[in-house]
Amino acid sequence: MPKLTTRTLIAGLSLAALAVGGWWYLSADAETAAGGQSAQQGQRPGGQGGPRAGGPRPGGPGGPGAGANPWNAPVPVRVIAAGSSDLKVQVKAIGTVTPLNTVVLQSRVSGPLLEVLFKEGEKVEAGQLLARIDPAPYQVKLSQAEGVKQQNVAQLVNAEQDLALYQKLKQQNSISAQQFNNQQSLVNQLKGTLKSNQAQIDAAKLELSYTEIKAPISGRLGLRRVDPGNLVQANSADGLVTITQSSPIAVQFTIPETQLAQVRDAYRKGVALSVEAWDRSEQQQLTSGVLTTLDNQIDLATGTLKLKAEFANQHEELFPNQFVNVRLNVAIQSGAVTIPQDAVQYGSQGTYVYTVDKAQKSQIKMLKLGAVDNGLVAVEEGLAAGDLVVLEGLDRLRPGRQVEVIADAAAGSEAPVNGEAPVNSEAKVKKTRPARQAN
Repeated sequence: MPKLTTRTLIAGLSLAALAVGGWWYLSADAETAAGGQSAQQGQRPGGQGGPRAGGPRPGGPGGPGAGANPWNAPVPVRVIAAGSSDLKVQVKAIGTVTPLNTVVLQSRVSGPLLEVLFKEGEKVEAGQLLARIDPAPYQVKLSQAEGVKQQNVAQLVNAEQDLALYQKLKQQNSISAQQFNNQQSLVNQLKGTLKSNQAQIDAAKLELSYTEIKAPISGRLGLRRVDPGNLVQANSADGLVTITQSSPIAVQFTIPETQLAQVRDAYRKGVALSVEAWDRSEQQQLTSGVLTTLDNQIDLATGTLKLKAEFANQHEELFPNQFVNVRLNVAIQSGAVTIPQDAVQYGSQGTYVYTVDKAQKSQIKMLKLGAVDNGLVAVEEGLAAGDLVVLEGLDRLRPGRQVEVIADAAAGSEAPVNGEAPVNSEAKVKKTRPARQAN
């Protein structure tokens, strides 16, 4: 037997080690593949070799979470029948309350303000005395004018007596005609002077009357701007106080040019168009009035037309410069099919609603809408009176989906639905609706 060298021995051991390593790797890979196949077989119903072979699957009959998919159950909804009623055709706008008349109370004469006879914020009537200016200087001026007139009256009497004497002397040819004419001219001159004196007296009396400041219109007073004792200048821009006429009162608003024809045609019929004033949130109607004026031109910058409505405002529901929402009633649409605005959905194809047919399944109906009035919208095409429209429960609906109609609570109780005991509709919807799960 030949003798083995060291190199030959090392080479042999290396080959043996590689053979053992390859055998171990192939054995481990085969076991892993077999284990994976067994696991897959254990997951199949009736599979063999797995720990759950032949057992019930999750969600299957008899297993954990057994039962039908809750997303396939009928969807609980609340419905309302489309009605038929007379609907107001309205034009909505934003308006500002404006007084019919506003006056800054000013003094026509200068002088110290002796007294103020009004209280801030109170209502006053036209002609009511509100303040007094010191009348002493104007009383003196009146007396002077009356004194000058009295002097001229005395001169006129003397001149008329001389004229009567000259008339006799002229008839006797004792004086020339020129002397008589001069005396006649003097009498006429004094008569003219007396008329001027009377005008001065009237002017002095007028200025004296201006020392009593009276309300030119009826309305409500603002805040006082001058206190008693101050020197008041005639026709001062600030004035003493502002008076605004609050009853009746006006509201000015604008409508777009596209609605002008509709409003103008209704206005030309001669019937007073009613106007409603609502608060800022459009939750409460403040008062109602009538349309009185349309402006004579459209604003080029905004493409709108100004309109004015008048309100009696007897209880001062409207306040000057108040912001209001305006609803102009231009017509009444009789026998219109109406549904709540909340039921209308908006999509890429247009407006639509979900309805419930006789088989208790939801269907989509496309609509053509008309006028809107107090939460109701007129349906011109797409629905008939009596059709059931889904009002609540829209989030899970699709065409052909089975639904469960929940009766609306009338007086704290409901009629049984599907053989169930009466419950509150809101609570029932929440109870029946399953929690949303990820697919």
